[in-house]
Amino acid sequence: MKETERPNIISNKMFLYLTEFFSGVSVMAVELGASRLLAPYFSSSQIVWTIIIGTIMIAMALGNLYGGKSADRDPDPSGLYRRILIAAIWIAAIPVAGKYVIIGISGLLVLAVNTNFLVIAAFISCMVIFVFPLFLLGTVTPSLVKACVSDLDESGSTVGRLGACNTIGSIIGTFLPTFVTIPAVGTSVTFLIFSGILLVIACAYFISAGGRARTIVTGVVLFVTCTLLGHDNSFAFWESGLSYEGESVYNYLQVKEDPSRVILSTNVLFGIQSVRMKSDELTGMYYDYALAAPVMATGESSGRTGQEPPDILVLGNGSGTYADQCLKYFPGCHVEGVEIDGRITDLAYEYFDLSTDEEVYEYDGRAYLQAVDGKYDVILVDAYQDITIPFQMSSVEFFTLVRDHLKDGGIMAVNMNMHSDNDSAINAYLSDTIASVFDHVDVVDVAGSTNRELFAAMDRDPAGALSDALAGKTDVNGSRSLYGMMSVVSAGIRPYEAGDNVLTDDKAPVELLGMEMIDSLIEAELQYYKSIYAAEGLGGVLRSLGVSL
Repeated sequence: MKETERPNIISNKMFLYLTEFFSGVSVMAVELGASRLLAPYFSSSQIVWTIIIGTIMIAMALGNLYGGKSADRDPDPSGLYRRILIAAIWIAAIPVAGKYVIIGISGLLVLAVNTNFLVIAAFISCMVIFVFPLFLLGTVTPSLVKACVSDLDESGSTVGRLGACNTIGSIIGTFLPTFVTIPAVGTSVTFLIFSGILLVIACAYFISAGGRARTIVTGVVLFVTCTLLGHDNSFAFWESGLSYEGESVYNYLQVKEDPSRVILSTNVLFGIQSVRMKSDELTGMYYDYALAAPVMATGESSGRTGQEPPDILVLGNGSGTYADQCLKYFPGCHVEGVEIDGRITDLAYEYFDLSTDEEVYEYDGRAYLQAVDGKYDVILVDAYQDITIPFQMSSVEFFTLVRDHLKDGGIMAVNMNMHSDNDSAINAYLSDTIASVFDHVDVVDVAGSTNRELFAAMDRDPAGALSDALAGKTDVNGSRSLYGMMSVVSAGIRPYEAGDNVLTDDKAPVELLGMEMIDSLIEAELQYYKSIYAAEGLGGVLRSLGVSL
């Protein structure tokens, strides 16, 4: 097609550059949206990010190849803008159907896959949801090169300008969703915003070209339909009566309550990050076990003079469950909480009655230790969520930093979930790493859960310190219930026999180790349903879940 035969809007290369720019914006926005869509179901670990990036790169590469061949075969830009319009509608449909696709794929795979469930489920979900629209957007650059280059003497400059537009768009598409649209309006509306941009570009071309009214009307109607059906930000669409569901820069966030407690979760399918008991009593969870740390640090054998209240630091404060317990059971104590997600702290004040006596700092736990000089009687490390263990808070270097911020006689407590007795499991690596830094390490398993509480100290055995603190008493600080809980901890605590699996800043494969552990937990939980499926098929599974056929 000659330049003079092109529609007017294509004659202006600025429109082509804008197409390249907004294509770059949209690709990165969809990539970041993909991470937020998958994270509530599969976590936001490096493994999930690897799946997303790899899948998108495959789609873009295939799109580049197809776009180049298509442009050589037919240089008419109409084919390109049809593909952009289709990509826009597909992206708009992701908020409508994406969550159901993920749940459907996961439901099928749990009956068929024995290992690497999360990896396979995340990969297939990503392929089904995101490959096609990003394949179509991958055709943009080679098609625009064909449309833009009319003089071979300027081909290098033209391709360079297109590349610059795409790169600048990608930069904006990286920052805008993360810092503006997702925190402000959520993942679903973010998909719709960038889908709408692509739709406007495609419609502008077809309006200029003329004779494409049906294409434009179809695209607009489908987009409006997706907008009406898909603007809901609910990931846990099967839940009713949630007190809060939303997103922050860092997390998916869910608050729900039952007659006895209020719960914060950062995952749709599993996990409790914080809890408030409406009765104002002990939680029955690992937080209660961790209260042994200030008992150990202030007990009869602590060497403290005057029994002054302890200074306590919580790394991974959440909504302040542990901090509030410490303030209740250890009157006068000073508690500092460190929580990287400021939105969680906001929810803590709104739904969990977080005490104003606690000082909360919006910081990464390790960065906070590097920034302060203070020392503490107790440091609780509670920043581990399912497989999303921050590698920088799992290494020798980190635990050395914690040790250096403890007072003489101080205790570090670490909450570790996904407990296993496997010597190569993630908790074994964490415990071995801690044992390489601290002279005394004891552990106790939390009853009725997969959590394990670890206590570490330099100058005395934590188990012995707890035993001494309870000796001859019937209460702890006037609380018989806390004494009863501490007796449970004292009865179950034991020395940890360290291995040589040590994590460092240079080598800490926590995502892979965590993925292996959660796979085994899923396998154990689903074995019952798999046996029913083997004997009675899908109908039997549905009947066991109470679904009438």
